[in-house]
Amino acid sequence: MSNFINENFMLQNQIAKTLYFDYVKDLPIIDYHCHISPKEIAANKKYKDITEIWLGGDHYKWRAIRANGVEEKYITGDASAKEKFMKWAETMPYLLGNPLYHWTHLELKRYFGIDEILSPETAEEIYEKCNKLLATDELSVRGIIKSSNVEVICTTDDPIDNLEYHKAIKEDKSFTVKVIPAFRPDKAVNINDENFTSYIKSLEKASYQKISSVAELKEALESRIEYFHENDCRVSDHALECAIYAPASESTIEEIFSKVLNGREVTQCEIDQYKTHMLVFFGREYSKRGWVMQLHLNSIRNLNTRMYQNLGPDTGYDAAGDPLHAKGLAALLNALEITGELPKTILYSLNPYDNEVLATVMGCFQGSETPGKMQLGSAWWHNDTKEGMVNQMTALANLGLLRRFVGMLTDSRSFLSYTRHEYFRRIVCNLVGQWAEDGEVPLDMQLLGSMVQEICYYNAKNYFEF
Repeated sequence: MSNFINENFMLQNQIAKTLYFDYVKDLPIIDYHCHISPKEIAANKKYKDITEIWLGGDHYKWRAIRANGVEEKYITGDASAKEKFMKWAETMPYLLGNPLYHWTHLELKRYFGIDEILSPETAEEIYEKCNKLLATDELSVRGIIKSSNVEVICTTDDPIDNLEYHKAIKEDKSFTVKVIPAFRPDKAVNINDENFTSYIKSLEKASYQKISSVAELKEALESRIEYFHENDCRVSDHALECAIYAPASESTIEEIFSKVLNGREVTQCEIDQYKTHMLVFFGREYSKRGWVMQLHLNSIRNLNTRMYQNLGPDTGYDAAGDPLHAKGLAALLNALEITGELPKTILYSLNPYDNEVLATVMGCFQGSETPGKMQLGSAWWHNDTKEGMVNQMTALANLGLLRRFVGMLTDSRSFLSYTRHEYFRRIVCNLVGQWAEDGEVPLDMQLLGSMVQEICYYNAKNYFEF
């Protein structure tokens, strides 16, 4: 029996403990960006085993298991569920210092009541206990969500999605958690993607209109934005390898679009011009409706060609990029701001060195109409470690208003990941508590308690206006 995940886990001073237990522990969760399946929520899915819910689609864990020299058949291949779980357990002793070690044991403790440390010696007993509990209603998908005190979930959805599962969930009055779509139009922006023209055909079907020009494309996308809005969407999401701004005339953009539809090559300059045009278009549409625009910057994807060809995207072969292009980002934001059409915006970078850059750029575009209009996004993906979260919040505190921060998100494909909100809450309480212990902020519990409550819940509730 281990007491590793104890009540004071990550809370290293008395003020931190008071802030966590008296102010934020029991606040609801607003998970405003994730990749979980609305279909599984609608069906109230029960998972057949811990491997399916824990390791299925989780490229964080896949990367770790690969680093331990495990054959791919035990990761994404045809090995049995139990064999895959055993390989994860074999990797666990090598993960000390990695947030996966913390997340794993938080999830075992919170959802399965397991205090034992996962290892090759404990793996079989843990596997059997988890599987037995997963067969109960308490650990169905909806059971997990309810027990986690989740209030709002924003999934990630393509413009062509008919949102049938979101509608079904909303109509089911026995389930009160809001499950809201988020608009992710990357496939309409990435004109250089080999599947771009086939995607345009899919968009034609979804929007019930012919698309032979950029003007028609924007009409189709506007109709999808309105459809999403009618179905409670209030947030969008864009993945950009780097920030660009290359303006061009309407006629030039039409020519570029025509080239691609007709199978002709386009230059990098033309790609950038098209992407710029579409990002400005989207920003204006979001502004009209009061949506939040999320820009996830500086990731480079599918670096391992052989494994990409074998497994496809989102399988653990993406990394932090380097060229943020702050001037391009600033110019893009300015193009929307100059006409008063810059929406509420959250800026994320996969490169942790960009925190200060993003914080200073966004400081140039804050607006009186919305407190904290421009946000420095939560430490994201490879950065959602203890140090990554502390660094992101410290940069924001140094250069902006930490108390206006909208806080944590899971960015996960697993329903067991809501413990990441607990992890974050413990870390922010410890950070603020340490400042008070060191005499860097007043020892005023009402002031500090209100601050951590706002960061952990109330800011997101007010900012997104779901």
